[in-house]
Amino acid sequence: MRTRLRTKRAARRAVGLLSVAALTLTAAGCGSDDGAGSTGSPPPTTVELPSLKGQKLQVTAVWTGSEQENFTKVLDEFEKRTGADVAFVPSGDDMSAFVGSKIAGGDPPDVAMLQQVGVLREFADKGWAKPVGADTRAQLAKNFSQGWQDLGAHKGKQYGVYFKVSNKSLVWYNTSAFAYAGAKEPRTWRDFLAQAQLLSDSGTDPVSVGGADGWTLTDWFENVYLSLAGPEKYDQLAQHKIKWTDPSVTEALTTLAELWGGKGLLAGGRDGALRTAFPDSVTKAFGNAAEPEAGMVFEGDFVAGNIADAGADLGTQAKVFPFPAVGDKAPVVTGGDVAVALKDSRAAQALLTFLASPDAAHIWAQAGGFISANRSLDVDAYPNAPLRGIAKALIAAGDDFRFDMSDQAPASFGGKPAQGEWKALQDFLKNPKDVAGTQRQLEADAAKAYQN
Repeated sequence: MRTRLRTKRAARRAVGLLSVAALTLTAAGCGSDDGAGSTGSPPPTTVELPSLKGQKLQVTAVWTGSEQENFTKVLDEFEKRTGADVAFVPSGDDMSAFVGSKIAGGDPPDVAMLQQVGVLREFADKGWAKPVGADTRAQLAKNFSQGWQDLGAHKGKQYGVYFKVSNKSLVWYNTSAFAYAGAKEPRTWRDFLAQAQLLSDSGTDPVSVGGADGWTLTDWFENVYLSLAGPEKYDQLAQHKIKWTDPSVTEALTTLAELWGGKGLLAGGRDGALRTAFPDSVTKAFGNAAEPEAGMVFEGDFVAGNIADAGADLGTQAKVFPFPAVGDKAPVVTGGDVAVALKDSRAAQALLTFLASPDAAHIWAQAGGFISANRSLDVDAYPNAPLRGIAKALIAAGDDFRFDMSDQAPASFGGKPAQGEWKALQDFLKNPKDVAGTQRQLEADAAKAYQN
């Protein structure tokens, strides 16, 4: 969920920091589940869609498991309203390579859900992404703040619809593990490490890290860096206006090494973390709620869906607190999935219009594991108090937010497995003592990707 004057934000459109008031609201909303959501209610019908009977539409995204299942429900509703035949095709983690191969073969998907702002810009510059039509622009103007519209724009043209967004500054914890260890929700990094040690002393590995997926490690770094270095430095590093060898990066990596290199603080140790995929990192904390393999896991609000998959109850067996303050203020970083049309067709444009409406957002919101920046969505669609609290804070923040740094970078640096930032931080997790070497590798990769 994640300040700049409007004129400055145009240059920094992919970055923002949530206000303290909004963060407080998030924390307040994350304590319990009052069960007052409207789960199972039919979606509203606020947007008129064309008849697309007989037309086929292919949509690609990185989503698998429950995310794919819930997004398919959204596509099913679109089929019902338009008569179109929609197929979902998983892209794998490397969306750029997947779409590039499909375009080279002359048969790209109609719509792609992109996770990186840098990829949207790359696709727009290459002519792969098609500008949205008038109907979609109308829905965006009606339902989204200018900041979220800006995130989907490039060089004065609107290309994308941010359908699914996330607060990536949350730590989810197993209440049984905390109670047994006598641990409490921390507010600062020092206290976070202290509570982790209490968990370790009680016999539970404190923190589960999905290090096999490099993107989780970039989120760890970004939260620590934003809190320590502040928003101005964050902006500069995001645009590579300062180097990754900057002392501010040294401080952030050194701080992160206190956890990653700490004895007994990671579930399965560093080697175990590097072998753990993100979904499995959540399962370690909540798969056996009474006797978990780990006490905490860090990641965005989408973890709620993984907690449900693990069979734990959010609000009783699983609770959440904001990422602790490492510097003067607690960080809040946001991410999101943006829908872009890769074919300039009536069907593709109609799907973008639908995704920009509260109708589509309602469907996934009530399923859980989803947050929308659509201000026209009734928050009662969310199934529990924690998600409603996060959603309310996001909407209340308006344009007062910062966006995921790696998602702003060129894909070759911030968005590809086994290279760039993902690989460098995996190497750092393997050897947290090598701060200087990690910085040199990050800078070499960034210079090549940014070409500056």
